[in-house]
Amino acid sequence: MTGRADRSAWRYQRLDAHHVQATLARLQERIVARFPDRNLPRVAGELGDLVAQADDSADVHRRRDSVVRTACRIAMLAVIGLAVVALGLSVRDAVRSADGTPAFQWLPVIESAINDAVFAGIAAWFLHTIPSRRHRARTLAVLYRLRSIAHVIDMHQLTKDPERLRPDYPSTERSPALDLTVSELGRYLDYCTELLSIVGKAAALCAQASTDAVVLDTVSEIESLTLGMSRKIWQKIALVRAADGV
Repeated sequence: MTGRADRSAWRYQRLDAHHVQATLARLQERIVARFPDRNLPRVAGELGDLVAQADDSADVHRRRDSVVRTACRIAMLAVIGLAVVALGLSVRDAVRSADGTPAFQWLPVIESAINDAVFAGIAAWFLHTIPSRRHRARTLAVLYRLRSIAHVIDMHQLTKDPERLRPDYPSTERSPALDLTVSELGRYLDYCTELLSIVGKAAALCAQASTDAVVLDTVSEIESLTLGMSRKIWQKIALVRAADGV
């Protein structure tokens, strides 16, 4: 009973990629219902692909990581085994020819043995870190795309200026056209903040099972970026609500 309670509690301590994807799918449907002719729903679709890639618990990732780890372990055992065999043969030959050999002539043998052990250790460590470096590269690739899509979302709201809703706004011939009503502008900006929030959640998916300092720093950077963008958009939403009398 206790084990079942622990598993139930664990469900509320981790993000579930399937729930994030479901939330994003509902948001995309809401955007399509209100703005079917705009590009914001396509951005939501691209974000859905990144959420799927950010899910480290996906079967395809587990299978690939398992194959790589197994291959690296076999290679490590082979390197260590060859090093041990080589050292053993060297010591055996040295002992057989040790009769009458001055002590100082053992120095090259000892130096060679140390070098072989060091190089074998370096090779084994390199093979040991391949899975983690591969995982870091894959995760950072997703995080860099998430950071880019956050800027894309910000570009979609960039020209949606609530100040232009005022009747006395001094527009010029170069001013971008605002073809949204007060209510539509508020909903559009709100959808942008929700998309930015999901970008932050997708970044958190990459980090919840990672202890890599580079990955954690990049995730923190993306979360700070999306939070700053959302604050800027909420300032616009406040102006829209003031203009709408809400």
